[in-house]
Amino acid sequence: MIELKDVAYCRLGTRDLAGAEWYAVNILGLEVSERRKDAVFFKSDHRAHTLCYFEGDPHDQATAFELAVAADLQKVGSALERLGYPVHYGDNDACALRHVREFIRFSDPSGNIIELVVRPETTSRRYHGGRDAGVTGFSHVGLYTTDPERDELFWTTICNARVSDRIGDAPLMRLGTVHHSIALFPFHKAGIQHINHQVGGVDDIQRSFRFVQNNRVEITFGPGRHPTSSAQFLYFSGPDGMTFEYSTGVREIHDEPLWRDRQFHFEPKGFCQWGSAPHIAAFQN
Repeated sequence: MIELKDVAYCRLGTRDLAGAEWYAVNILGLEVSERRKDAVFFKSDHRAHTLCYFEGDPHDQATAFELAVAADLQKVGSALERLGYPVHYGDNDACALRHVREFIRFSDPSGNIIELVVRPETTSRRYHGGRDAGVTGFSHVGLYTTDPERDELFWTTICNARVSDRIGDAPLMRLGTVHHSIALFPFHKAGIQHINHQVGGVDDIQRSFRFVQNNRVEITFGPGRHPTSSAQFLYFSGPDGMTFEYSTGVREIHDEPLWRDRQFHFEPKGFCQWGSAPHIAAFQN
């Protein structure tokens, strides 16, 4: 089993790097940690970066996870190849670009690009956002799946994810105590479905609701409360059609042996107990 510690970062291609940087700083509230000729890196917590926009095809996306045991990288790569997943080993330049010691890259069964990284860089400099959004850190990622049953087996039998709850056939899976670090949503293509950042409290959700509205950014869901994770949330549109989410108050699961995953309806009440309806394609039948 591949032991994953946590989600580490997302990499997103864009045709408009300057526009993506403006959005990440002024709307999303992230901090520029580094600029390169064809890429901009953003931090949201203690890590050197948790998001990178780079010049390229917007469909070129990758999600990275930190391995729990650094020494396992070669073993993990060999195991994936034996299972039929071609693995690319990052060279020194690619590792330096990602601020990691080592990494491998492969595609999950749906075709999502996954990077498994060793020793992602932590910085002693605190995060200072571009605006006071209350961001406390990058928390989870939603991925598209073309076959949720198959992909759930990949993440829970080849990797160490555990299902916390399901909305229809969409599993919400944890790596540690936080309710979910990975969510899989049935769709007709691969890719990152949404990127979540935690914020400090419900006041941050409400302030950002007004701020996003006033800046004419499309709100796609919320404010609301997820009946699965208990988190209060707000979803809104970003560059190149990406969906971003703020949430706060997410459930933590500490009674691991006793927790049993629950089944929720794949309809608005399964996504929000306050009655908000999502305007997000992957959240609709």
